[in-house]
Amino acid sequence: MKELVVLSGKGGTGKTSITASLSYFAEDKVLCDADVDASNLHLLLNPDIIERYEFEGGKEASILEEDCTRCGICIDLCKFGAIKDFRIDPILCEGCSVCFNFCPDDAIDFETKVCGEWFMSNTRFGRLVHARLGIAEENSGKLVTKVRSAAREYAKNNNIELIITDGPPGTGCPVIASMSNASLILLVTEPTVSGHHDFLRIADLAEHFKIPHLLCVNKFDLNIDKTLEIENEAKKRGIPVLNRIPFDPIFTDAMVEQKTVVEFAPNSSILEELKRLYDEIFSSVNEIKNKKIELIKLEEK
Repeated sequence: MKELVVLSGKGGTGKTSITASLSYFAEDKVLCDADVDASNLHLLLNPDIIERYEFEGGKEASILEEDCTRCGICIDLCKFGAIKDFRIDPILCEGCSVCFNFCPDDAIDFETKVCGEWFMSNTRFGRLVHARLGIAEENSGKLVTKVRSAAREYAKNNNIELIITDGPPGTGCPVIASMSNASLILLVTEPTVSGHHDFLRIADLAEHFKIPHLLCVNKFDLNIDKTLEIENEAKKRGIPVLNRIPFDPIFTDAMVEQKTVVEFAPNSSILEELKRLYDEIFSSVNEIKNKKIELIKLEEK
């Protein structure tokens, strides 16, 4: 089983649009949206949800008024100022359990809370596993892991060899959770100062975890000098530079219509560029797979 994870470092580079377009070309695959804080792959794929599950993460304290003697110990111990008038503010509560453990009257409940949902859906491109984290909720990394695990299980049970994952922006916990054990990472950036900066950060992360990664510069023609600067930096690091994607307003037009750009404008030259990108990526996936097979054979000898 192979998993391609598409990451960007910076948000707004066109990562999801490119992920959806790659999904159009791939025949047998499972799609996974690991951007659980602000997922948007479903906006292009218009999924039909067939299974819905609650996601539990972390715990939340609550005071049992009938047992509370209003001694005030919990207020003194809470370092987050979450307890006022012997009521716990769920927004301020960090779930540290100090009040629960030190209440002399056992008047504080400490239960696991529902932080969001995750879904199994059908789309015109196949199965999609995606999620929605609740507003201001935490444990997004744990939810990313759950979504990816469900996608892998479905792929394994249905003999599907490819997973295409749309990862979250940034370099934090959700990103690390989305890239672990990936077969290959596609780094999508744009020719801007922030795009360049965040490309270097996400490339450092991929190098740290020793995951093969490739570079694609989207909207490259908006700033040719910056594109060349980014590509030269990638070459110095030994990162393969793939086909560039030009800026085209039809990406936005396609999003409005809930379509991939290759569906929306099948006669556009952008389709050829995206198909070439797809071929380059999966040529690299096969090379990596063959190298792993060779290493296994060498170890067996």
